[in-house]
Amino acid sequence: MALMQRSKFSALAGALALAFSLGAGLAPAAAQSQPPEQKPAQEPQLTPEQKAAQEAQRRSVEEFNEASKLPGTAGLPECVWTGRRIAALLWNDDIDTARRHLEIYERFGCPTEHLKLAFRCLVRQGKIDPKARERVDARTHQCWINPDYIAAPPAAAAPAPAQQ
Repeated sequence: MALMQRSKFSALAGALALAFSLGAGLAPAAAQSQPPEQKPAQEPQLTPEQKAAQEAQRRSVEEFNEASKLPGTAGLPECVWTGRRIAALLWNDDIDTARRHLEIYERFGCPTEHLKLAFRCLVRQGKIDPKARERVDARTHQCWINPDYIAAPPAAAAPAPAQQ
């Protein structure tokens, strides 16, 4: 009798274990078969500073991608970054800092000839207000990409109509 109860008990335990394992196995499948809740995609509201930072980052990535097309090592990101920085420092008469950056530039194996040509281009373009950082950076980048670049001269003012 004890043997019979033991076999009924083990059969019951086995059945429960089987039911539990089947239930546990079906739960994820059932969850997957239900369509996911559709939540409206909401873009996080960004502050103007965050938007400006995102735009600056996007422009920076585009500038590095554009520079990567340069021949040789002048288009490597480390050469572009340090080279443009050195040219801007030289433009702003910060010779000591430019010299320290030049050591790093050369250590990366970047071409000093390209740096020289880019700075020559920057000088040929004429005066820029050193406080207008964006204009200095834009012109430095333009000269880094194309050292032969020559900016178009500013348009002459239209002559005043003759008074009668």
